[in-house]
Amino acid sequence: MEKRLLNIEEFCQYMGIGKTKARELLRGRNGFGVQIGNRWYADKNKLDKWIDRNTA
Repeated sequence: MEKRLLNIEEFCQYMGIGKTKARELLRGRNGFGVQIGNRWYADKNKLDKWIDRNTA
């Protein structure tokens, strides 16, 4: 079973970016950032759709 939410480290590895840019993307209004308490996660399904829309 594949993880649905990626933590900040997993998101960085998946995207190939650093933590500063990752936090900026997660907190932006992209639709894939999910805040639980004071932590941010990326919804992998929404992230993949966002990547498809923005890399045509």
